[in-house]
Amino acid sequence: MPTKAQVVAAQQKQQTQPSSTETSPTSKRILRSNSIVKTTASRGAQAAPKPIRILLCNPNSTASMTRACVDMVLPTLSSNVVLVGCTALEPAPSAIEGKFDDVMSAAVAVQGILQHANQFDAFLIACYSDHALIRMLREELSQPVCGIMEASLFAARTLGTRFGIIASGPRSRYTLEDTVRSSGFGNFCVGVRSCELGVLGLKERPRDEVLRIVGQVGKELVGDGADVILLGCAGMADLKSAVEEAVGEDVQVIDGVVAGVHHLIGLCRMGVKTAKKGAYASSAAARQKRGQDWL
Repeated sequence: MPTKAQVVAAQQKQQTQPSSTETSPTSKRILRSNSIVKTTASRGAQAAPKPIRILLCNPNSTASMTRACVDMVLPTLSSNVVLVGCTALEPAPSAIEGKFDDVMSAAVAVQGILQHANQFDAFLIACYSDHALIRMLREELSQPVCGIMEASLFAARTLGTRFGIIASGPRSRYTLEDTVRSSGFGNFCVGVRSCELGVLGLKERPRDEVLRIVGQVGKELVGDGADVILLGCAGMADLKSAVEEAVGEDVQVIDGVVAGVHHLIGLCRMGVKTAKKGAYASSAAARQKRGQDWL
């Protein structure tokens, strides 16, 4: 049997320990801390969100393609996001299907964009390629700049293990394959398949024919092992549902225009800018010293 001293010691120990219905000083501090965090988060959620203005830049001169891109994105935007579409003027090519078109379109588009750049928080280049305009604007501006191809690649790596790209024409297949590899995504790509329609053919050919062809190409990429399908042209923005129907609900279909806009919205909300320490340092000051202030 315990001695009287042992019983008293046990009673004293029980009195010094909090019961199951009491809260220790430490747990009280934790609760107060959690309460403060919740209050702060709640206030932040109630505050009016900062307006975000994004310029969607179509570097070719086909205005109908710009409108289709904007129309595709608008239903997905919150009320504080303003999306403005701009189309390059002639002599920009009506479609961009090679390096010459790429450079010509960038040279035309950049001059108009820079005139209005201070009105926008971010810029999306709506050409499914490693378009020259992306790096040109990153050098000249501090606001985030993104291309629709790179945005779709980021999304694909998040949503699946292997992706495939539907290209608009046979030539773009090679350039897209090169860009996938140079961007570091080659190990995750099952391939690029062309729908053989061309950029403008996506709109000019009979609608039923276009839907059938892109759906079939999507299914072929799934057969190659893709669980994510990327629409490899800004002109495919309105074909997403047809490809989704063809490949089934277990496969994700990504439109780079929508992915790009929301990627930029996230960067704007983070409050980040283009880094100017390295390759994206502007050469504007050097041009001015040379008397070349024509931009």
